[in-house]
Amino acid sequence: MTRKSLKIFIAFALCLIFFGLKGDRVFAQVATTTSNLQDLITQKSVQLQILQDQRDQLERTIQATSQTGSSLKNELKQMDYNISQLNLSIQANKITLDKLNLQIAAASSDVQNINGAVQNSKDTIRQLFTELQQADHDNLFTIFLKNKSLSQSVDEAQSLATLNKALIDNIQNLKNYQLQLSKKIQEQKQIQVQKQVENVNLANRQTIVQEQKTEKQQILAQTKDQEQLYREQLQQVIQLQLSISSEVEKIEAELRKHIDPNLLPIPRPGVLAIPVEGNLTQGYGYTKFAKNGYRGQFHNGVDIGAPIGTPIVAPEDGTVIVTGNQDNYCRKAAYGRFVVLKHPDNLTTLYGHLSQIIVKKGDTVKKGDIIGYVGRTGYATGPHLHFTVYAGPTFYMGFSRGCGSMPYGGDLDPTDYLDMTQL
Repeated sequence: MTRKSLKIFIAFALCLIFFGLKGDRVFAQVATTTSNLQDLITQKSVQLQILQDQRDQLERTIQATSQTGSSLKNELKQMDYNISQLNLSIQANKITLDKLNLQIAAASSDVQNINGAVQNSKDTIRQLFTELQQADHDNLFTIFLKNKSLSQSVDEAQSLATLNKALIDNIQNLKNYQLQLSKKIQEQKQIQVQKQVENVNLANRQTIVQEQKTEKQQILAQTKDQEQLYREQLQQVIQLQLSISSEVEKIEAELRKHIDPNLLPIPRPGVLAIPVEGNLTQGYGYTKFAKNGYRGQFHNGVDIGAPIGTPIVAPEDGTVIVTGNQDNYCRKAAYGRFVVLKHPDNLTTLYGHLSQIIVKKGDTVKKGDIIGYVGRTGYATGPHLHFTVYAGPTFYMGFSRGCGSMPYGGDLDPTDYLDMTQL
């Protein structure tokens, strides 16, 4: 090996050793930190699964209680179960926030790791450039002419080729690291958004818990904790429920005749996203429950059962055109707290029985934005979302004899526009 090729080789080796050791120390420190964080994240995931199992068990109890008949005892028991369900959800919110904070720390550690790798690659590339510049810029023909032996020429040519290959490899590594860095920064942003949503859910669920406790006290005060008085009040509510459902169905049956399909989206799954995570508990039209529970015997939407406090999201971009609380006028007899959204494709959607509304009239919402939370306000035997899809041109707010201002419209089968495989 020639003296010159030996010099090139030694410089190249020292370059890789120096920056390699420097990188290894940084990576080892960061890897240890990341490993510890991942262990903590796993612990939080286990805690969340335990809470989810408890919530699932309680949800089954709530459903069973709602089917045992109407009585003051069952009503109070269901309210207690709902409060317990909310408290479990609040615990889950807090643990999820802890987990997200750990994920943010882990992502920051990964960013530090990648930044270290980027800097090491830049330093190595800079050193390799320097070594190549110091080497003669002779081409292969010149190298073979100037050396005294063939072996010396081959050594020098191989040394230069090694430097060039190392330079190309490090440039490619740098590109890969920069791509990883970009993805990790995007991941950090997504986790921050999740954290914001979780904080909103936590605050709203805490409010819902307090409202549930207040409502329980109101029921006890109104009934004086007497079963007979509760049953008398319940019979009055049932008569009002039947009267309102009959009035709504009579008007909406006429409005359905005026629906123009040419103005509406072609029915297909996925036109509207599923507005809440849950299970379909009642379909559209002449359902079994509607025949017994509504004087009009027709259900103008679908019911999706979910625990109280479950977020409800906009299934499509739209504008909030109505919000209200019918329990102020006909308690337990209609939609309770409800929201109506108008969408660009001539569909209008209604969300009933909410425990809390977090939008107001005139708000613009994007698909996936939270608009409220599942409840059992209005005419609801248990926590669920009542979801109606109207032909937009037929929708209006009108007068109801039993409940003041009432949403009316030519209703459509929501399952024509929802991807029911997601429920």
